[in-house]
Amino acid sequence: MDFYITTPIYYVNDEPHLGHAYTTILADVLARYARLQGSQTFFLTGVDEHGQKAQEAARLHGLEPQAYVDLMHTRFQSAWQELEVANDDFIRTTQPRHVHVVEHVLNQLWQQGDIYLDEYQGWYCVPDERFWTEKDLRDGQCPDCGRPVEPVSEPNYFFRMNRYQGWLIDYIQAHLDFILPALRRNEVLGFLHQPLGDLCISRPASRLNWGIPLPFDPNFVTYVWFDALLNYVTAAGYLQDEARFSRLWPQARHLIGKDILTTHSVYWPTMLKAAGLPMPRTIFATGWWTVDGEKISKSRGNTVKPLELASIYGVEAFRYYLMSQMQPGHDADFSRERLASCYQADLANNLGNLLQRVVNMLTRYCDGRIPSPAMEAVADSDTRSLIRLCEDLPGRVFSAANAFDTPQALDQCRAVLDAANQYLERQAPWKRSAGNPQGVNTCLYTAAEALRLVALLLSPVMPKRCAEVWRRLGWLPLAVLRDGLAWGMLQPGAPVTPGEPLFPRK
Repeated sequence: MDFYITTPIYYVNDEPHLGHAYTTILADVLARYARLQGSQTFFLTGVDEHGQKAQEAARLHGLEPQAYVDLMHTRFQSAWQELEVANDDFIRTTQPRHVHVVEHVLNQLWQQGDIYLDEYQGWYCVPDERFWTEKDLRDGQCPDCGRPVEPVSEPNYFFRMNRYQGWLIDYIQAHLDFILPALRRNEVLGFLHQPLGDLCISRPASRLNWGIPLPFDPNFVTYVWFDALLNYVTAAGYLQDEARFSRLWPQARHLIGKDILTTHSVYWPTMLKAAGLPMPRTIFATGWWTVDGEKISKSRGNTVKPLELASIYGVEAFRYYLMSQMQPGHDADFSRERLASCYQADLANNLGNLLQRVVNMLTRYCDGRIPSPAMEAVADSDTRSLIRLCEDLPGRVFSAANAFDTPQALDQCRAVLDAANQYLERQAPWKRSAGNPQGVNTCLYTAAEALRLVALLLSPVMPKRCAEVWRRLGWLPLAVLRDGLAWGMLQPGAPVTPGEPLFPRK
């Protein structure tokens, strides 16, 4: 089974912020979990390089737009590399492969009568690159970002989005996993119960020339959202590799912020339907990160810089924190105090401490090697109980990850780490090392193997730290990582390696 996951493409002149980092790391983690289950995965991210914001920013920097975006897109690529994001593709909307797709779709819709010329009158929000009608505004401001809007009256081309409203309602109601979580699906259906207007898809080149010219009228350029949304099919191979496209595209899962729900769940499916293309599998809308209950934004002065935090606590501790905090589709409140508490409780005191205890006891009581345990059938009930818990762990973790619920996946791993620590306390191998060597061997093998398995299931979140757990336990990962999910993969006789704390207390 293929697994194709995408992030939104980010505005090229933005600075990577906490919301960008969360969504991109989430996509990375979900792709790694899918790969661990045996799926062929493809993970896409990228940048949106057209539009009025990019044109104005280039002018302010004294650069041509192309030179400006060539300079700016590397900020995102560098940030994702630092945050250990392993995307398979990074798309830029100025790339020829993407321009070709946009031109093709525009020509197709024009020729079949789904695009027409008319007069546009309304309001435009430059920061969001969005048109709004008078009734959309809130206190005369943009309903999404709350910033001023500009009056616009000019000829433009429109996509007959209204033509597909009834079909879209029926499709959403028949495919309950198309828009997730359910509260966002209901929100979209509520929006669609009102008359749906047509979508303005152009800008006069006399006002905005930084965009893809309409192939049937070069006096206009393509509206940035119509251009940007098509990146998902471009990267999947549309018009370039049809076999790959037909394999990947039906398995597409879009991760988006809830603020761009309408563009992805109304504009995008109607565009695809008009173009005769299949729908993606799922559009999943995450919540917002807040500080003291307020959405993070530059205008509020409460921005959070992900790379700064990663430098303090370590990249993988930062990844773990983000994946542990946001319940699917709901907002999450960020605080440095919660980050510090999560680091101390989950990583230093639980995972890291268990590794130190197990390796130190193996060094002291088992000559620094993985011992041979008793057969499971003759092991004590306490040991068998922990083994059963570990054998069930992969299914529980994968079930949560497949539902976009990374906090639940991490909770399942944390529960086994807690159980392993409690198991050691009950077994107390330090008290019976001389009188019952077989019991000590069984106890320490079981604790070490539980730790190895948990590290394997945490590796999508913390790949390097978990690889260090395996190294200290003397386990070499198999060529196919998922083959290590079975119980009993630690080899007796393998040397263990003591070391400094995996997550030093701060």
